[in-house]
Amino acid sequence: MRVVSPLLKNAVFPGLAKLGYLRRRNGAGPAILTYHGILPKDYKMIDPDLDGSLVSADSFRRQLRLLKNQYNVISPQQFLDWCEAKQDLPPRAVLLTCDDDLRNTLTEMVPILQEHELSCLFFVTGASLGALPAMLWYEQLYLMLLAVREDIALDLHDGFQARSRTLPEKRRVWWSLVRHLSQFDAAERRTLLDEVQAQLCLNDAWSTQVLTGPLRCRFLMLNVAEVRSLMAAGMEVGAHTLTHPLLSQLPPEAAWTEIAESRARLEQVIGRRVWALAYPFGDTASATEREREMAERAGFSCAFLNVGGGFGAPMPRFALPRVHVTGEMKLGEFEAHVSGFYRSLRQRFQRPA
Repeated sequence: MRVVSPLLKNAVFPGLAKLGYLRRRNGAGPAILTYHGILPKDYKMIDPDLDGSLVSADSFRRQLRLLKNQYNVISPQQFLDWCEAKQDLPPRAVLLTCDDDLRNTLTEMVPILQEHELSCLFFVTGASLGALPAMLWYEQLYLMLLAVREDIALDLHDGFQARSRTLPEKRRVWWSLVRHLSQFDAAERRTLLDEVQAQLCLNDAWSTQVLTGPLRCRFLMLNVAEVRSLMAAGMEVGAHTLTHPLLSQLPPEAAWTEIAESRARLEQVIGRRVWALAYPFGDTASATEREREMAERAGFSCAFLNVGGGFGAPMPRFALPRVHVTGEMKLGEFEAHVSGFYRSLRQRFQRPA
């Protein structure tokens, strides 16, 4: 698949889409899509690994037009009723979701959804339940590493050590830190992040640029008033844990708190039932059977992964697969994912373990 990927992206997928083959596939639905926000106008991409999960406004409009013309985009309430066996879904049903509660979801994404008279299920973390906007801690960490042009040498008080000289090495250090810091509660994680900042010789003004102009809408998260504005615009809200850790790295009690308390606090703030959870990072390694059992026990009706989506995918209620829409997806590739063709092709060529 890696060898033929450019051929698939640039020739095979567009050709099959143009012929109508992808939309004629008969895989059972629904197909669930997940976005992570819209690139704000005038924002210049800093790094493809950092910004690649956000799509442009033009791409989003093209994708919505395709979905409205060729598929049946359903509301979150219709999906919930289907989950609870209260109603059937129309053929070729597609649900829109969005993770990470970035401010641009309200300023850039919601107006486009309203243009097309569509609704979306937005997943928010505990950071968006306060009055002051915050940043995703793992994006803040990535930006700190990028801000240092010299070689990096970290030696944290808990024993974590890392060295990096090149950008690929920085990315590996970043992911190692994400896994490592996910083991701790929010207070200890904050302490370790402050220690990373100090060892990188970054003063408190390093993030000033991030908090101004287009960068502000790219990196800042919603506050509680803005979450309520999402709902007032006709959108649905679900939980995305309290602090967005890799849940599988946490001890059981801490993982339970992240899942159960996120639902309880969000319900208290918005004053209505919270029935859906999206697992942070969302692959099968970060959301294991333990986390799925916790999601069910916490009272959610369903929970979502971030992988494996498209028509024809198995649909376990607490490990619902989604298509992760990325910024580099062209329309043919997008439809290949929605139709399930990409997933089935990948499974066919996947090497046995």
